[in-house]
Amino acid sequence: MTEKSKAPEKLGAWKSLRAHQKEVSKKSLRELFAKSRNRADRFSAEACGIRLDYSRHLATRKTVRLLTRLAREAGVGDLRDRMFAGEHINTTEDRAVLHVALRAGRRDRFRDGDQDCTADVHEVLDRMERFVKGVHSGEIRGYGSRLSFTDVVNIGIGGSDLGIEMALKALHHHRVRSIRVHTVSNVDGTQLADVLEQVNPRATLFVICSKTFTTQETLTNARAARTWLAETVGEEAVARNFAAVSTNHEAMDDFGIHPDYRFGFWDWVGGRYSIWSAVGLSMALGLGIDNFRAFLAGGRAMDRHFREAPADQNLPMLLALLSVWYNDFLGASSQAVLPYDARLSRFPAFLQQLHMESNGKSVRKDGRALRVPSGTILWGEAGNNAQHSFYQLLHQGTRFVPVDFIAPDEGSSRFKEQHSLGLINMQAQAQALAFGQTAAEVRAELESRGLSKKEIRALAIHKVHRGNRPSSLIRFRRLDPETLGKLVALYEHKVFTEGAIWGIDSFDQWGVELGKKLARELQSAV
Repeated sequence: MTEKSKAPEKLGAWKSLRAHQKEVSKKSLRELFAKSRNRADRFSAEACGIRLDYSRHLATRKTVRLLTRLAREAGVGDLRDRMFAGEHINTTEDRAVLHVALRAGRRDRFRDGDQDCTADVHEVLDRMERFVKGVHSGEIRGYGSRLSFTDVVNIGIGGSDLGIEMALKALHHHRVRSIRVHTVSNVDGTQLADVLEQVNPRATLFVICSKTFTTQETLTNARAARTWLAETVGEEAVARNFAAVSTNHEAMDDFGIHPDYRFGFWDWVGGRYSIWSAVGLSMALGLGIDNFRAFLAGGRAMDRHFREAPADQNLPMLLALLSVWYNDFLGASSQAVLPYDARLSRFPAFLQQLHMESNGKSVRKDGRALRVPSGTILWGEAGNNAQHSFYQLLHQGTRFVPVDFIAPDEGSSRFKEQHSLGLINMQAQAQALAFGQTAAEVRAELESRGLSKKEIRALAIHKVHRGNRPSSLIRFRRLDPETLGKLVALYEHKVFTEGAIWGIDSFDQWGVELGKKLARELQSAV
């Protein structure tokens, strides 16, 4: 099943942006700010408590007009509406794309054909709530244990692991303090071995996350954990100390998962979009069901904004259009995400999967080769650590790397002075990237330090910063469950918008499947 669409490079707006690119490449951010004292206000947008300042981008009002025209001509709004309506926009798998239904309110209506997705989602969510509350109250315990569960071990990989790890770290200050949550993903055995050394088998709940219950890495680790539990406590413990998130009931029967400890999800949920589903069970156990529901509410708020806001005030669209601008017109093949809150240190890794697994494609939906660059390489690290790691390349390297700075106004710890210092550093780095330091400024600084003319001539060239390195500032009041939900949904819709412009299917992942297939074949031959 394919869709006919016009290649992006044949759209009128694309051609206009090609011509406009030459005009913008002659400008500097110093010049753009000098011409508009209120540029920071004119090039910013705010919604859902999140403020996007994109004034430090190599863009004029004309750039924004052409980019929003590109979104219109590429049919972004139409495809967005079709996604929310449950149409099968994942064409290569003939599936709906309804991760947005996972955070729907009870009165919202999402359907996939005859399936009432909203009702199904809330049936599972209500079951999750009863289970989580049962674990927290001590009503649900491990086999033969007088202790409540003290540890939860999530066993999954990719979308069944990375989002959970990211969210638990980001919201550590909202955690349920009576439970520790561990994540195990890598198949080499080291993570599992380290976790098993720390936990009491009778008071440990293992949660297996695998839609098909066949994922090689996940099942290898799950079977090893099962063997350990059976040997230390007894075979009977499996039914009480294991839960599973899967749709494969036959495989769960064979493993020994108790029927009441099973939670399902659906084909219209892609792995990297599944944190909102029962895949988030370990997150709910670690944070509490109320915080998990607040996370869902944050995603729902961003969904409304994405559906209703005009393109030039639409946060996900603006981020996506700027990304396309740099990726396809100004030669930036990568983008850095730099949060100035260490609790968000796993957010760049989470976004790596979201972006690169979704839009790392070279074939359009209509089966034709994509003739423009797609799939921006995304990478990053917590900001202050990154300053002492790779910022040298950002400031003076030959690579052109746009940046997303992300930070809460209020710190996530009790050390407010340190958080303020972090924000000062972020602002300073954004300013240095944008405006740099000219040769004249460098010489004046060196002269003020009393260096000789010879020393200045030798050193000045090495201290010049060319500037014109663009960045976004994404700010919000505090990092709480609802805000994290907004941030995740913000980037989900950014990825959607990019894919819609390029005309690719952002929701399949055949490049991942091939490696899995070959690994199974090699394993069976051993």
